[in-house]
Amino acid sequence: MVSYGMGRRQKRVWRSIILYVLLGIFALSTLFPLIWMISTSLKSGDVIFEIPPRFLPDGLHWENYARAVIEINFFVLFKNTAVITFFQLLSNVFVSAFVAYGFARFNFPGKNIWFLLVLATIMLPGEVTMIPVFIGFSEIGWSNSILPLVVPGFFGGAPVFIFLLRQFFLSVPKDLEESAYIDGASSFKIFCKIFLPLSVPALVTIGIFSFQGSWNDLLGPLIYLNDVDKFTLTLGLSMFKGVMKVEWGPLMAGSILALLPVLIVFFMAQKHFVEGIKLSGIKG
Repeated sequence: MVSYGMGRRQKRVWRSIILYVLLGIFALSTLFPLIWMISTSLKSGDVIFEIPPRFLPDGLHWENYARAVIEINFFVLFKNTAVITFFQLLSNVFVSAFVAYGFARFNFPGKNIWFLLVLATIMLPGEVTMIPVFIGFSEIGWSNSILPLVVPGFFGGAPVFIFLLRQFFLSVPKDLEESAYIDGASSFKIFCKIFLPLSVPALVTIGIFSFQGSWNDLLGPLIYLNDVDKFTLTLGLSMFKGVMKVEWGPLMAGSILALLPVLIVFFMAQKHFVEGIKLSGIKG
């Protein structure tokens, strides 16, 4: 019996070792593009184009980072990107939560029809509305400004986030809401004091998605921004891509600098993000 128990224990140990090795291999394969980008950002121009490619750099060429900061005026573009991302994050999270609260907790004529219309906008490709929306913003004088990028979100939020938050709000027990009404709380106070604190994991989850989408957005700024001093980081990095040549070293260095805020935000909010995904899977 003792030997049988020891044999089962050894099998479990070997099974765990094999599992962790496989997970480590998959993790390295996922991180390989990032590792390659870091390596490329430290290479000289000649080494980047060697065949077969060399994984390790021929030295630490920090001048690529200096060029990325100086040639595209990195800190100005960083500030522009941060401003646009902040307002888009604010609208996508809180305005979407406010609209979702209305669909989840209020009864009004045609509520289901309006909700279906909101969901229908998800199926409408952005390319269909791109030109009419651009013409409309140009007619009111909003071209070459950040207004078309930040203002529309405050008039309804994002349909996908509205749907996800509505499903989350529907899972909140009505007893909490009724108790707050008995104590004299208004609907807005119930939303701020009960629903928002309870939905922190869901809000953080959609906030991360919103932050990443806005920070990495290229098409929106490309359409509406013309002046270089109003560009975002994605537009600035495209300056290293010429007609005949691509400056891969500075481009990779600038991409890493632009990626750092996304990584920092994700790791800071990782706990809530995982919890929000878990709750969405259980309650959605």
